[in-house]
Amino acid sequence: MKKRDLIDIKDFTREEIYRIFEKAKFFKFQRKKGCEVSDILKGKCIGLLFRKPSSRTRVSFEVAIIELGGNPIFLESSHLQISRGETIQDTAKIFNLYLRGLVIRTFQQSEVETFARYFDYPVINALTDFSHPCQILADYFTVWEIKKHLEDVVITYIGDANNVCNTLIDAADILGVRINVSAPKQYTVDEKVIRSMKNPNLLKISDDPYAFISESDVIYTDTWISMGDEAEKKQRLEIFRPYQVNQHLIKNAPENFLFMHCLPAHRGQEVTDEVIDGKNSIVLQQAENRLHVQKAILWFLYSGSSNAS
Repeated sequence: MKKRDLIDIKDFTREEIYRIFEKAKFFKFQRKKGCEVSDILKGKCIGLLFRKPSSRTRVSFEVAIIELGGNPIFLESSHLQISRGETIQDTAKIFNLYLRGLVIRTFQQSEVETFARYFDYPVINALTDFSHPCQILADYFTVWEIKKHLEDVVITYIGDANNVCNTLIDAADILGVRINVSAPKQYTVDEKVIRSMKNPNLLKISDDPYAFISESDVIYTDTWISMGDEAEKKQRLEIFRPYQVNQHLIKNAPENFLFMHCLPAHRGQEVTDEVIDGKNSIVLQQAENRLHVQKAILWFLYSGSSNAS
């Protein structure tokens, strides 16, 4: 059976994403009942190779792997020979001898792609500077769970058009969701992302933070200063200040809009306490669903259903 990886959300079809959603819904229901649901990873050691700090991603993946019967092994990159110049190719070949899966949180997308080329078992992109597929699958699952559908949903992303924004757009293209992006011109959507869309009519872009508020079912923001952008902190804080999601910005939003943030949030920068703690906020539901969706991703990659017709 040919292995499957999750390197980018475009590795999955619309039908496969909904299959993952249905399985995540099942896992969530069973966990709340206290039921064991699968031992699909029984006897398998899964490596978590992290070059970036993590709270939600690390904990949710470790719990998911354990609850599916596997054994997570946390691999801090600074403690590995890869930090001293060993090639990814050599590291991957060595990992083949010990591990049966690899979850990677790193900077360069090419690093995950190289590991996938030389590692014989599933590789999962847990975040790169360009893509964040596990987060975005959980985000769309959360909207689907609340709305019961994704058709006609309008998502507006406000702030830095970063890896989260890139993957929200890619997923919207796959799922047929309308998506708006309000970002400063110098931090707007990557042209590569736009060119890769099959249906670019789903995307609207503006540098006006208020442009799409009134039509938004979901308002989503993220940090203005991602890991690796610290040198630009002063400049970014000044440029992004008008893009803060606050009570004034959301004044004309639909009454039942959903506020989303992938966390961690820098309160008082991209969002105010009143919004992130307000009645429209679903950030905790997003965070919880990381666990259930990542279980479903692991199930999908290891069950053979990823190869089903």
